[in-house]
Amino acid sequence: MIALQLIGIGTGNPDHLTREAVGVLNTADLILIPRKEHAADLADLRHAICAAVLTRTVPITEFDMPVRAGEGDYVQAVHAWHDAIAAAWRAAIEARLPGGGCVALLVWGDPSLYDSTLRIAARLPGMSVRVVPGITSVQALTAAHGIPLNALAGTVAITTGRLLRAQGWPPYAETLVVMLDGGCAFETLDPAGLCIWWGAFLGMSRQALDHGPLAEAGPRIAATRAALRARHGWIMDIYLLRKDQP
Repeated sequence: MIALQLIGIGTGNPDHLTREAVGVLNTADLILIPRKEHAADLADLRHAICAAVLTRTVPITEFDMPVRAGEGDYVQAVHAWHDAIAAAWRAAIEARLPGGGCVALLVWGDPSLYDSTLRIAARLPGMSVRVVPGITSVQALTAAHGIPLNALAGTVAITTGRLLRAQGWPPYAETLVVMLDGGCAFETLDPAGLCIWWGAFLGMSRQALDHGPLAEAGPRIAATRAALRARHGWIMDIYLLRKDQP
């Protein structure tokens, strides 16, 4: 029997792990770490987190992260991608734990928020699944800027860059948090009356922050984002938009 432990690890800082997460990692029989072709340092960061918190020797194995098809129907491509990831998990686990045991999988941020780890795990019948929550990038962003998530008695929506481009600002939201933005979807909005709080590589030594009226800060953020992506080969960022309060 395989017990799969999905551990939220925050945004790259070992201090983001909860005591529960540290305990689970130290009792695991195997730790799985994905490696992406163009973002190998994400795997290195996971290794560094393990090195910082493990108090006993736990076998660690990497697997190559499948690449999602960039053409065709988006939803179908994601389902096929998730099937491939589940197969990669199963192959890595069966190769290292043929008799079963406890497997820890390090999940960036938290497995519950705009993350598909739980949907992928559901493709592996016969495994028990436990979630160990972690600090989300939303929490890391608001903490870094020292701001509350919501305006006083205000509504909050969390969406993706793709949906913001396609659907615009949700009519019921006063505050909008945008995740998984492959570009700068905020550029599609009328900046009048909007402020932005942006962060990249939150919690890491390379953390970058900016904020201000969208009309002024937006171009700065777009330029900084492009420079960081060129320098590191990848970028992980998030931003919060808020309407001016009367």
